[in-house]
Parts: sequence; C-alpha cells; structure tokens
Amino acid sequence: MTNAAGRNEGVGKGMGKERVTLADVAVDAEVSRATVSLVLRESPLVAASTRARVRASMEKLGYVYHRGAASLRSRRSHTVGLVVTEVSNPFFAELTVGVEAALADAGIVVLLGHNYESTAKQADLLRVIPEYGADGLLITPAQNTTAEQLAPLVAARVPHLLLVRYVPGHPASYVGIDNVLGARAATEHLLWHGARKVAFLGGPESSSARRDRRQGVEEALAAHRRRLVASRSVPTPATRQGGYDAALALLGRKDRPDAIVCYSDIVAFGVLLACDELGIRVGEDVLVTGFDDIAESALQHPALTTIAMRPRELGERAARLLIQQIEEPDAPLVNDVSVPELIVRRSCGCRPDRTKEKAV
Repeated sequence: MTNAAGRNEGVGKGMGKERVTLADVAVDAEVSRATVSLVLRESPLVAASTRARVRASMEKLGYVYHRGAASLRSRRSHTVGLVVTEVSNPFFAELTVGVEAALADAGIVVLLGHNYESTAKQADLLRVIPEYGADGLLITPAQNTTAEQLAPLVAARVPHLLLVRYVPGHPASYVGIDNVLGARAATEHLLWHGARKVAFLGGPESSSARRDRRQGVEEALAAHRRRLVASRSVPTPATRQGGYDAALALLGRKDRPDAIVCYSDIVAFGVLLACDELGIRVGEDVLVTGFDDIAESALQHPALTTIAMRPRELGERAARLLIQQIEEPDAPLVNDVSVPELIVRRSCGCRPDRTKEKAV
C-alpha cells in the first residue's frame, strides 16, 4: 500500500514487508526527513558523522532508494546521453572520461552511444535516448549530418549541444576548439622549417573539423603566396588505417610532399607507419604534424608534433554547459571555442631535447 507519507520512495529487503520510507530512516537516525534527502543527493551540506549515521540507518532498515519515484517528483532522470563517433578512438575515449567526470560530480549518469559516422544510426540514438528520459544530450555529429536531421531535438525542446563538430544552420550551443587557427599554426611551423610542398591528409570530407582545418592550412600557405594543391588534400576515414593507406599512395608519387599536416593524431600514426615501411625518415625526409595531442602522441617514434585539443577538458566544459542548459532551458546559446596550442616534438624536424640541452 502507498500512503500520503510517501511509502513509494523506498523498498524493504523482505518480500511482503511494508516499504521503508525517508520518514522511517529519519526517526531511526534521529534527524529530519530533509537531512535524509540531502544525504541521498550527496549534498556537501551534511556533516560526515551525520551522513554516516543516516547511511547506517538505511542499511539497518533495508531502505532502497526508489530513483524512478524521485525522478517523477523532480521531473529529472539525472541521466544525460552522450553520442560520439566511436569510443575506440583514443580522442573520444579521453573526451568521454571528461564528460563522465564532470557529470558524476553533479550526480548525473551518462548513457553512451556511438553513431559510427552513420546518420541513420545517429537518428536512432537521438530518438531512443530521450525516450529513456535523458535530461539532455551531448552530440558529436556523424559526417553528413544536416540541420534538418537535428531539427526534431529543437522542436521537442530537448536540451542539447554539439561537441567538437558543429552543423551549419543548427541552433545549438557548441563546445570545441578553433580548428582553423590550430591547422594554421601547424602549417606555419612546417613552413618555418622550410617545407615547400605541404599536404593535408585525413578526415571525412563532410566533417566541419576537416573543412576548418583545411581552411587553416590554406590560409597559412596563402600568407606565403602558396596554395594547397588539390592532389595534396586527401580525405580519409579518421583512422590509423586511413592515414596509412593514403600516405602510401601520396608518398609513392614522384612529386611527393615534403610535409604533411594530418587531420588527427590517429591519422598521423598511420602516416608514420607508412613512412617507416617506405624507408622515409620522418623529421628529415618528410615533416609530419598531428592534431589532438592524445597521450599516445608523445610515445611515437619519432614523437609527434601536434595541436593540443585537450579532449578531457573539452568533455568537462561541455558537460558543465549542458547542465546549465538543463537548469536554464531559455538561456542564450553559447559558442565555447578554445584556443589551440602547438606542441613541438620531433616529427616536424625540431629537436626539443637538444634545444633544452643548449639552454642549460
């Protein structure tokens, strides 16, 4: 039986027993019902000794938190959907860790889905996750995503933001990095090293990140009265295999590039493998830069010069912004774009270790 005292909030351990309520726990722990509620919500306002006493009473009485009933009262499920391309990519793994950490601090659980660069798969996820009561969505759009495909989220007033990639014409907050500036910095550095035939390799053709990074390469070259030759702009899947296959073809030409700006670190790893197989010395015969600065980049041979995106920080910022949007659904949209940093290692031709030795 459910009564006015709220006996639908907890469940006793034994079959046939009356449900244990917050009021029962409060009486046993000699605190107010409000204090028990604060303990359940992990509020920092409750003293550690009081929290321990309340938890002990819950255990003794067999109280089990009824999350569904709490959600009905608050109209919040305390879950958020995160849709990325695939978490096997180390960049998105680090991004996911950041999202989960920030949401966990707020008592929110992540529902993770992968679109695998498929708009059809993405459409299924964006339909199903809200059906499970998610309070909001963080989305890295699949390639070829259009504003029309995301329009149902706006019509249904689902709090959401786009992460790392944006979709032209779609009214949503965005958290990412200045891809144009990052690619321009990488290209400028290679030109400073004396590169004359620069290539841009990797990334899905329709990705906003690839478009912006290509623009950065083109702007840097134009500033030196050069241009990106069409045959040296090569889209690929954003994978190690994609970088490897494209690099074999690109570097097998007679007029091969002497510098390659890669769409991502993972693509760059494939380029390094191809260079090794072809007997091309990275940092000498050809200069290579990545984009992301995932942990594995510093462990390559040679260590990869790259653009730092700090995916974990991006994830944390996106999670905190989504929480704000959930709490204030009518707040203005936010365009949170951070400034990238060039991380110089050895693949570009620099010798950071020698420079350090000379400075000592």
